[in-house]
Amino acid sequence: MSGLPDVEALRLLVLVGELGSLGKAAAELGIAQPSASKRVATLERRLGLALIERTRRGSTLTTDGQAVAGRSQRVLDELAALMADVEAQRGRLNGTLRVAASMTVAEYLVPPWIGELCQEHPHLHVGLQVTNSEHVPELLRSGAVEIGFIESPHVPRDLTCKTVATDRLIVVVAPAHPWARRRRPLLAAELAATPLVVRERGSGTRVALERALRRAGAEETRPLLELGSAAAVRGAVIAGTAPAVISELAVGTDLTDGRLVRVDVDGVELRRVLRAVWPSGRSLIGPAADLLAVAARRRA
Repeated sequence: MSGLPDVEALRLLVLVGELGSLGKAAAELGIAQPSASKRVATLERRLGLALIERTRRGSTLTTDGQAVAGRSQRVLDELAALMADVEAQRGRLNGTLRVAASMTVAEYLVPPWIGELCQEHPHLHVGLQVTNSEHVPELLRSGAVEIGFIESPHVPRDLTCKTVATDRLIVVVAPAHPWARRRRPLLAAELAATPLVVRERGSGTRVALERALRRAGAEETRPLLELGSAAAVRGAVIAGTAPAVISELAVGTDLTDGRLVRVDVDGVELRRVLRAVWPSGRSLIGPAADLLAVAARRRA
């Protein structure tokens, strides 16, 4: 005997024992009688046993057929229990989504994504952990979240990623700052030599800035003040503390309203991509996959 028996054939066998007719068993399962006869014949060949005895009054199980049908019923019961457990687990997964996102993505991009997702799934509960890009992979590895979003240029090898948005870091100052009236673009060396308001180490914005300066041949910036969110950096610059390099997403309204002034920079590539990440070797399913689809649609 090779291979496992066909589950539908086992159901047919059990129903023949209950109903006393192969035709009635086939009708119960919604299949044609010739197809049912073929399934049973295949099962008999696979097991090497005669299972059904056909008579003018119907079909009855042989002694071997009765033994196989009894065990088949237990197999079918276990299979039904398995599928019930899977369905319950799917319901739990489909009812809850745990997300981690770096500060900038969490503040300016994820909320509308989640809003659209919840319109599609009204009963979905979404938990969002806001952290910096350095900690998002740790949450994914521990299973604390199903999907993460980062803004750092480096993606760990054990994570799969997909670009969901593009962003640009820009230099901003308060209107009273001398750079606000500057006509020539800043050079990389000037930017690196200027004490700045910056994000904390490990944040995607800080990593992207330092990487851009290194690529431009400049030294690492010397912070005047380190803060834990884009909103705090923005507030410090508006207050006149110092210039900052910050996501354009965070200061668009301030630039329009004149609370901040953008300063051009020459020779420093400050564009970056924002990515969704999840553990390699694991497919995104359920709400996590749906959230990624929403982000992709909005990018398009």
